Amino acid sequence: MRDQGQLENALLEFKKAASIDPAGFIAQQEIRRTQVMIEAAKAAAGATPVESMQKVIDAIPSAPVELRPLSTDPITLNLTDDCKVIYQVLGKLAGINVLIDPEYTSRKMHVELHGVTLTEALSLLAAQSKTYWVPMTSNTIFVVADTAARRKDVEPSIVKTFYLSNVSQASDLQDVMNVLRTMLEVGRLTAVPSQNAIIVRGTPDQVTLAGKFITDLDKARPEVIVEVAIMQVNRERIKNLGLQLPTSTTLSYTGNSSSGGSSGSAVTLNNLPNLKATDFSINIPSITANFLMSDSDANLIQNPQIRALDGQKASLKIGERVPIAVGSFTAGSTATSALVNTQFQYIDVGVNIDITPTVHGSHEVTLKVSLDISAVDSEVSIGGIQQPVIGQRRIEHTIRLKEGEVNLLGGLLEDSSTKSLSGYPGLMSIPILKYLFGNLNTDHRQTETVFVLIPHIVRIQDVSPSNLRQLDVGTSNNIDLHLAKIGKAETPAVALPSTPGAGIKEAPGSSPMPRTTAPASSNSPAQAPGAQVPSTTSPNETSAPAHPAVAPPSVVFNMSPAQVVTNVGQNFKVDLSVSGAQDLVSVPLRIQYDPALVRVVSVDDGGFLGQGGQHVEITQQDDPAKGTLQLAAIRSPNSGGSSGQGIVYSLTFMAKAEGQATLSIVRAGLRDVMDRSVPASGSPTSVEIRK
Repeated sequence: MRDQGQLENALLEFKKAASIDPAGFIAQQEIRRTQVMIEAAKAAAGATPVESMQKVIDAIPSAPVELRPLSTDPITLNLTDDCKVIYQVLGKLAGINVLIDPEYTSRKMHVELHGVTLTEALSLLAAQSKTYWVPMTSNTIFVVADTAARRKDVEPSIVKTFYLSNVSQASDLQDVMNVLRTMLEVGRLTAVPSQNAIIVRGTPDQVTLAGKFITDLDKARPEVIVEVAIMQVNRERIKNLGLQLPTSTTLSYTGNSSSGGSSGSAVTLNNLPNLKATDFSINIPSITANFLMSDSDANLIQNPQIRALDGQKASLKIGERVPIAVGSFTAGSTATSALVNTQFQYIDVGVNIDITPTVHGSHEVTLKVSLDISAVDSEVSIGGIQQPVIGQRRIEHTIRLKEGEVNLLGGLLEDSSTKSLSGYPGLMSIPILKYLFGNLNTDHRQTETVFVLIPHIVRIQDVSPSNLRQLDVGTSNNIDLHLAKIGKAETPAVALPSTPGAGIKEAPGSSPMPRTTAPASSNSPAQAPGAQVPSTTSPNETSAPAHPAVAPPSVVFNMSPAQVVTNVGQNFKVDLSVSGAQDLVSVPLRIQYDPALVRVVSVDDGGFLGQGGQHVEITQQDDPAKGTLQLAAIRSPNSGGSSGQGIVYSLTFMAKAEGQATLSIVRAGLRDVMDRSVPASGSPTSVEIRK
């Protein structure tokens, strides 16, 4: 609601949230923020959107001085004279003041320029004369010798705080700091890790370039979901067939009295003559018949999913932690004495997965994978302590896969067969009799483990065309972005009249800026001693263009779609675009609509004024009683203007009642980078609302 301008309703919702959870700090924070916005809106209730935005801009500390000459006509100059005099001549042509550093030693030189802007002329003259100029006011420049010491004395310095929104660890902030130090050689650069912020102090060009680097580097890291399938199959077949015959017998003396001895007594030499067969007994073991067959299958399937950041290790552990004795220990008769000097550590037993992904721009993923499947197989006694014996299957490797590609990471197959035959020698080798006089035992075991990996990219690196744009940053010693500080030279054009029926009126004060030309009198202070009056045959010529001054070219508005058909209760969107724009910095509009049929829902930025990644401030003031919507979009100061064509506003309306409605622009006060009014023309949008 607050983003759509419904501040009062949003405040009620935040207060409701605070009453539900009085300890919730976020609700209290949003209440204070919304109250500030309501108070600001009430204070600006009587001002136009442009005036309200200007108050916001005026409250911000002033930016570096921007040069605004009286004339932006192309300059033609052919002159041989002292460097100071040439600077003065350029100042007279553009209507600006030129101050020369008293410590600068001037020299005579020849300058020949044709059809260049003031900024270009000053830059060319500075390069030729090894000087440096800086705006002191909007119509005054100061010229000094181009040395490191003098540049440091007069070059403006600004400070700005940049907040990074995608820092996840300390190294991310440090990486950006290293780039700024290496590329910009900024004098003062401070990181604030607690706020994920970087404070930069330097020249305007250095700070601007630092903002470009931070925008390029402060990106959300790519993310990947790796689907892991672990399939383990265990199969065991056992056969046990045959007769298990006795292999031994026991002969025992019973000691019957008939032999002359007592029952159970041992045999003596005196008894031998009297021994009989009844004095002995033979114990014959039983015969076991085996007819056993077993076939068992066990399937283990695990399908975990792991989500990981680019370059960050992600781990998944499923299983148990098994204690293992480490260090020195002393064996004893009891368990207590054996544990006196023993230390234990725990190891993970089960399914352990470690994955480190690297996302590539070609929708491919490199995975550094470590898979470990382990289990306790048995136990062994070491020094009187039972220690577990852990069996494991482990794979470590690095692979590169396409997004969604299914990859068989590894298949481990273990196949063991055991066959044993026992019985009477000779008889157990006969094919048929071996089952009567022997026993056959067969054990066949198979264990297979298969790993499958499927990567799915859920966030890829967001690289925009502005991130890939190359910049001219000046020389290796001095950073100079060569920004068009006073706009481009205007080309001859005729202002187009408003389209009949469009209802667009030009804002007052749209007359073109006056032209200032160098005086032709020989007594002109800009005229060098002995210099001739400009003429086509003079070797030393100073002249401004001969064509008359013209107004800025007209801008054409397009409301699309031109016709809308919708139903009652539905929302519809209308885009307001421009074409033929030249260096626009602000687009204030007044839109008329029928409040009985439609209602304004939201106003969104179309992106035209944000060319080059610049910030755009949008204000809106809706009067449902009169059916007027005041809009103002202003580009960041000192960032040049937007040219070409594109969408300025994206408007969303709701159909309230059946009927025919019209959306039209009744006033447009466009301004360019020279603060001049720009004529505009356009056509309305017709809306048909049905039940």
